[in-house]
Amino acid sequence: MVDPARLVQLTVSGASSGCIYGLIALGFVLVYKATEMVNFAQGEIMMLGGFTAYTLIAKAGLNYWLGAGLTVVIIAAFGFLLDLLVLRRLIGQKQFSVVMLTFGLASIFRAVAGMGWGYDPVGFVTPFTNKVVRVGGIVLSETSMSIIVGTVLLCTALYLFFARTRMGLAMQAASQNQLAAYYMGVPVKTVFSLVWAISAGIAAIAAVLLAPVAMVDVNMGLIGMNAFAGAVLGGFGSIPGAVIGGVVVGVVEQMAGYFLPAGFQETSANLVLLAVLIIYPQGLFGTLTRKRV
Repeated sequence: MVDPARLVQLTVSGASSGCIYGLIALGFVLVYKATEMVNFAQGEIMMLGGFTAYTLIAKAGLNYWLGAGLTVVIIAAFGFLLDLLVLRRLIGQKQFSVVMLTFGLASIFRAVAGMGWGYDPVGFVTPFTNKVVRVGGIVLSETSMSIIVGTVLLCTALYLFFARTRMGLAMQAASQNQLAAYYMGVPVKTVFSLVWAISAGIAAIAAVLLAPVAMVDVNMGLIGMNAFAGAVLGGFGSIPGAVIGGVVVGVVEQMAGYFLPAGFQETSANLVLLAVLIIYPQGLFGTLTRKRV
């Protein structure tokens, strides 16, 4: 019989890693909804955010909160420029071209990170490092709790931004009907670049939250494929579905590692992805509606 305390710990640990997947998946979905591009370099953008945070916090000696904030700003600006200078050139091109470009960018980002920061894992101390929360007989890591709380706060902020601000509403309009939004005075190209900036900023937040758990290295971004599975599970195109799908993948991963033989934990995300594509391809929160442009 499974110890209930152990089950809770596994669930919280899975939810914390799933929140990271959910944040990366959120970046996938935001870009796809606005531009119909699938950015397979999203994980590597997160990796660059991790190295940027390491440089500011561990090397430059900045306060954790200041370093984290600057990391988000820097990576968001990088995302904006990436769309402005590179990805905008592919508007109207075939999806295959976009996919191959983002795969190529991912390889370039890994190579540049290796040349700049090296290939050894690095990390930095946070206010939550080596601290635990005790609830009865259950011991929970403050790092895991900070990831969950941070994800909830970020999702709340994004909801308020998209629902209550003019720019958020403009982004929603552009994602639904680009031509109509343009005729109504929405600067669609600028909106697209801002979506890329927000997506990159979210990836940077994910990196800052993940770094104390998994360390930072050039292959850190490969977890983006687990996040992609979460995005598909939630319904590719659904913002809440991306986060929920990521959490489900994270919990399944932890449970598979505990209850199933060795090897299942590493493949559980891919198994979830295959199962969803075969059984319920629109995902948990996806719809079959198509937008008209």
